[in-house]
Amino acid sequence: MADIARLTEVIEPEAKALGFELVRVKMTGSGEERALQIMAEDPATGQLLVEQCMQLSRRVSDQIDAVEEGGEVLVEGAYNLEVSSPGIDRPLTRRKDFADWAGHEAKIALSEKVHGHRNLRGELVGIEGDTVTIADKQAGEVAIPFNTIHSAQLVFTDKLMAATQPLDMTGVEDVEETDEEEAQ
Repeated sequence: MADIARLTEVIEPEAKALGFELVRVKMTGSGEERALQIMAEDPATGQLLVEQCMQLSRRVSDQIDAVEEGGEVLVEGAYNLEVSSPGIDRPLTRRKDFADWAGHEAKIALSEKVHGHRNLRGELVGIEGDTVTIADKQAGEVAIPFNTIHSAQLVFTDKLMAATQPLDMTGVEDVEETDEEEAQ
């Protein structure tokens, strides 16, 4: 598998150079169905346009190639590179996400039980220092250490929809889909 921390070190400067913030870097799948997923956002809009995704994809691809030409293998074997915007029901990966999205419903999966719970769902209260607080629907208000969070994501609700800028689909109609065999 790939070293996500090392990949993030390579990818983050490319995102920053374009004025974007990196939301998440993740490897998914197995065998020939692996994908390196990069999620980023323009801080002004909280999303990326199709053209911005394409810019970031090209920069990241070029940078990974340059590093690997220097002898360091970042990802063994074949994989697809996927660059996207975080979307409305976005993952919460950074400390600032827990502050920015306080007041909205979230679901949190923990890497270990905290106060007898491994999964929580309810209104995100926020973050203070290294402690995230969520008002779980069954357990009430629960404070959890940030480093015990395996994954967290906003839940699509009317309130979230109203608080989110409309997604800008500019450029979508200009993207040409190609069959993988045609691209080779």
